Amino acid sequence: MIHQLRIYRIDPSLKTEFDTRFRDHASRIMKSHGFKIVAMWYSEFEDSMEFVYILKWPDETTMRTQWDVFMADAEWEGIKKQSREAYGEMVLAKVRDQVLEDTEWFSKRP
Repeated sequence: MIHQLRIYRIDPSLKTEFDTRFRDHASRIMKSHGFKIVAMWYSEFEDSMEFVYILKWPDETTMRTQWDVFMADAEWEGIKKQSREAYGEMVLAKVRDQVLEDTEWFSKRP
């Protein structure tokens, strides 16, 4: 099993719109493609707002395959297009994406 850390730097003036898009659309479509969202947070970092979440996957191959499927989802493509036309870019920089592998010694502790 692996975890995936995703960090989006978002436009603070569009936080409500970002929340709506992620809550009502992205997370729903992700779940339909087998995504397991573990937790989500907001964080302020270097005078910017970040949306941070962690996903759980059985392995890296599954993770990459399911991301390809999600990104090609016609409904998601339409939602992204519609929100860009209405609000502009909500995500201000390249998404930070990291695979997190459990340490053997931590996962085996009592």
